[in-house]
Amino acid sequence: MSPPTKIPPATLLWGEDGFLLREAAFALVGDLRPTEVDAAEWRGGELQDLATPSLFGERRALLVNGAKNLSKEALSELAAYLAAPDPASLLVLCAQVGERAKAPVALEKLVKPAGQVREVKTPARKDLEGWVAERATTLGMELPVPAARALVGAIGESPAELVRAVEQLASAFPGRALTPDLVASQFRGLGEQKVWDLCDRAFGKDLSGAIRSLRSIEEGPDDPLMVLGGIASRLRDLMKVRALPDRMAPAEVAREAGLRFEWQARRYQQQARAFSMPQLVRLHERVTEADRALKSGASADVVMPTLVAAIAVQENPAPRQRVT
Repeated sequence: MSPPTKIPPATLLWGEDGFLLREAAFALVGDLRPTEVDAAEWRGGELQDLATPSLFGERRALLVNGAKNLSKEALSELAAYLAAPDPASLLVLCAQVGERAKAPVALEKLVKPAGQVREVKTPARKDLEGWVAERATTLGMELPVPAARALVGAIGESPAELVRAVEQLASAFPGRALTPDLVASQFRGLGEQKVWDLCDRAFGKDLSGAIRSLRSIEEGPDDPLMVLGGIASRLRDLMKVRALPDRMAPAEVAREAGLRFEWQARRYQQQARAFSMPQLVRLHERVTEADRALKSGASADVVMPTLVAAIAVQENPAPRQRVT
């Protein structure tokens, strides 16, 4: 299913939080699988695919992350394309700005005549509890305000970490109305939640975030082998998902891969696509080696950062050739 036809061919999304920007971008493209480009890695010619007719008539989408960092040459290419954008294609630019900053002027001038410019607001501290409760509702959970307040107190104000925590609660207490005590019991010590966060960051190619998450775990009482077990479990799930057809619906992916929730399948699909199957197999071998090293007395301070870095810095697999 393609996005509604009323969506203009170009959109500039801007705001303070990178997680919310990316989430808004994927909501905009709907079931389309966009080609993703980081502005800092723009090489020229990225827009050509949008204007190339598809043999099967499917809509094309291009998502540009970090759009504030586009070079002058890239901006010139955008200006040429936006002078007559393909109405059957979708271009989404994501620009993360500083606190209280405005939309990047140059990008706004380019996009506005051909499409739309939209701010993606980060919820204020006073609104976080209601925002978290609404996110829980989308997962079929009841999260009363006292429980939402307890969650914000335990996790902090990062939207990305709060969403991960809500998803973890949905997995731990399906169909139950949550209380502050249940929230406290789930995140007391934060061990499991931190391993979940580490896996999300590492397999999401966020090296600096993954290392910060690992350091946070190392400051606690959690056994490195337990952390390694969490990484191994995520890796096995991603291998199952990667073996399935790319266009399989999340509900089918969840069923075939043995996952409990559709949202989990969507996230794992996104992470799995960043690796080829051979890369995942090699990472599984690295996990086995790390397990052997830890059990042989090797220092976790060396083994674990090395493994996390090996996961997070894997090059993206070559894109599949598109028939036109």
